Amino acid sequence: MHTEIERIAADTPGTSYELVVHRYGGGDPDAPAAYLQAGLHGNERPGVAALHYLMPMLATAEAEGRLVGAVTVVPQANPIAAGQHVLADHLGRFSLSTRVNFNRDYPMPDADGAVPLDAAEAPVFAERRLKSRLLELSDGHRIVLDLHCDDEALQYLYVADELWPALSDLSVCLRADAVIRWHATPDAAFEEAVFARMLQQAGPELGQAGYCVSTVELRGQGDVSPYLARQDADGLYRFLVLRGVIEDDVEPLEELAASHRALPIDHVDVLHAPAGGTLLFHVRPGDLVRSGELLAEILVRPGELGGAVALRAPQDGLVLSRRMRRFIRIGDDVLKLFGDNRSAHAKTGALDN
Repeated sequence: MHTEIERIAADTPGTSYELVVHRYGGGDPDAPAAYLQAGLHGNERPGVAALHYLMPMLATAEAEGRLVGAVTVVPQANPIAAGQHVLADHLGRFSLSTRVNFNRDYPMPDADGAVPLDAAEAPVFAERRLKSRLLELSDGHRIVLDLHCDDEALQYLYVADELWPALSDLSVCLRADAVIRWHATPDAAFEEAVFARMLQQAGPELGQAGYCVSTVELRGQGDVSPYLARQDADGLYRFLVLRGVIEDDVEPLEELAASHRALPIDHVDVLHAPAGGTLLFHVRPGDLVRSGELLAEILVRPGELGGAVALRAPQDGLVLSRRMRRFIRIGDDVLKLFGDNRSAHAKTGALDN
């Protein structure tokens, strides 16, 4: 393993950030290479913990000559977000400098197919230079996994339509409960930017050619433990073995349970708070619910007759995730329901801000 510490100049003199990149050398330059990153949203830690346990497994494979393809690991991909603490509250999703989500507005190919990346010395905000650098680091890898998590959630994946069902092996290896299949959106998340470059290289049959990119949602923000991290590391390792990056004996894929629900993104209903107040959930992630079923109540005027506002299921479906905080404002996201049918409120773009 070779470790590099890259310096990213901050937006004011005298300050900078460190981006740590670990590279594991593969024995076959023609074998599929893999890139894994975590912590793009600074307050999402399950992926960081998973990579903590995966990296020694990669080092052992490298030392024993079983690492066929090269692997690049960036376990804390966003040092800017990692340091955004305001009055002891960690704000890791949006940039405090520009108010932009750290997983939006990545450089996309222009009309001529060129990707306008910002150089390390470009006179732009540090987060833009970081986004360009992460794309550079991921380029040339046939497998790219971006590890995230939700508030309180099941294990689920985002997968481009063109990569499904070719990526069903990743879903099974990671014991995902759901797969959200997406099509082109205007948000330019990291996954979309990587997918666009892969599409240029391999064409619409890129899934059959072994290309892979996915945003992996490793349950919720509070699901950080040695047990879960090891389980996720084992799943990632198994996937890399099955994809020919590592040589090893692992449990055959057909002997693992495939429990995922794989449907288009427009089947997801994102329920918003019709009022502000204290949030009481009547369901949890993983529950199957029926149309009209009570999902949550919002206590607007506690103790008063009619002081609670009910939130009900718009259709039959699976509770995918729910809000972690229990005091909300009107209009806040409350719950994601992965419906059996297309959402009546489906829209183009990302599910979250």
